[in-house]
Amino acid sequence: MPRKSITTKQKIEYLSILDSSGEVDEALDPKLDADRSLYLYRLILLARRLDERCIALQRQGRIGTYGPCRGQEAAHCAASFVMEAEDWVVHAYREPGSFYHRGWPLETVLMFWGGYEEGCRPPEGVNDTPIAVPIASQALHAMGIAWGMKLRGDHRAVLCYCGDGGTSEGDFHEAMNFAGAYHLPVIFLVQNNHWAISFPRERQTASETIAQKAIAYGFDGLQLDGNDPLSVYVGTKEAVDKAKASGGPSLIEAVTYRMTVHTTADDPTKYRSAEEVEPWEKLDPIIRYQKYLKKRSILDQKLIDEIEADVIAEVAGAVERYEALGTPDPLDAFPNNYAQLPAELVEQREEFKAALEREGWTSGEGRG
Repeated sequence: MPRKSITTKQKIEYLSILDSSGEVDEALDPKLDADRSLYLYRLILLARRLDERCIALQRQGRIGTYGPCRGQEAAHCAASFVMEAEDWVVHAYREPGSFYHRGWPLETVLMFWGGYEEGCRPPEGVNDTPIAVPIASQALHAMGIAWGMKLRGDHRAVLCYCGDGGTSEGDFHEAMNFAGAYHLPVIFLVQNNHWAISFPRERQTASETIAQKAIAYGFDGLQLDGNDPLSVYVGTKEAVDKAKASGGPSLIEAVTYRMTVHTTADDPTKYRSAEEVEPWEKLDPIIRYQKYLKKRSILDQKLIDEIEADVIAEVAGAVERYEALGTPDPLDAFPNNYAQLPAELVEQREEFKAALEREGWTSGEGRG
């Protein structure tokens, strides 16, 4: 028999709606009403201003190591904006706008980076998982939640965030394989910011796109402009609607860029040039969306200034509430995973306590 090509039913598309000058593809524009458009703009701006404040707080020694999201705000804010309260959102750690939209108080996010164990805990009644720093571990959690939904017959969806570096982890592929095999209502949204710490995207995989990895697992992939809030909104909504209609999983690759450090412990000048970063400044999601909203007469300079002042005040209030908590007790790291600590952790706790005491710390200094 002659050789023949195998044609798969899965597809890979690219989606872009809003260009860098704020010009929109009218046929693809979701035309959100004024209130929803302004809310999304404020959400993206709040993520940026909180991000800037967290970097300043870390440099001043007021929180610990912090992972910024500058440049990536549209990718997580517009995606979360699609999800309903009954849906589940499975976060990584670089999504402050999504946390806020889902009902996390801003000071809770600050608590996480400040060393409070409680900062990892979603608010009561919110269908989110805790913040996940281990790379791609959350993909399996998302798959499991989606499987439970299908078994119960819930017509809801799960949105899972990860980065391009996460697609090199086995957890990601195990979750994708299971989601495809069992036709689960889950959306894997990869924020492709081009860098996994100092490891570039082109060395992560030989695939032309990350989106095409969905084909191997039997479902559709979509690559979209991750710095365009409209593209993220439309692409995510299509995937969510499909999942809720028993259409199975989707993989979305949101192409964006990490404009600053991987974390505040990182120095990106050691591995990338300013010339690489510069073109992405012109694709800033806030500026692009602002231009678009001005052209739709939804936003003007007076309202821009009012929203800016309101956001800055809200972030400042969160910082005040966070700092009023005092210093976290470093020993709080031990009891949160067990009702009764195993013997080896009791030993480690006492060893850690002794080390702190040698440095001048005394029990009871911390909030705990």
